[in-house]
Amino acid sequence: MEFSDKVRFVREQLKLSQEDLARALNVSFATINRWENAKTKPIRMAQAAFNSFCENNSITFDGSDDPRQSKHEGSDV
Repeated sequence: MEFSDKVRFVREQLKLSQEDLARALNVSFATINRWENAKTKPIRMAQAAFNSFCENNSITFDGSDDPRQSKHEGSDV
C-alpha cells in the first residue's frame, strides 16, 4: 500500500478531515494534502509521527497491502 493510500485510509477510518489529521500530526493541511495526493512523501520524523498516530489509534499495516484496523467500528477485518 502506498503512503498516500495509508493517509487516506487512516483519515476515512477515523472520520478526520485533512485539516484534523494535520493538527493531530502537527503538520500543515497542505502537507497532508500533498501526501494524500502522492505529490510528496514525509520526512523521516513525520513518517514516525504518522506511524505513532496509527499505532495509538489501533491501525496497523501488516505489509501485505491489507490494512488492519481494530479499535474503530466499521472494520471488516
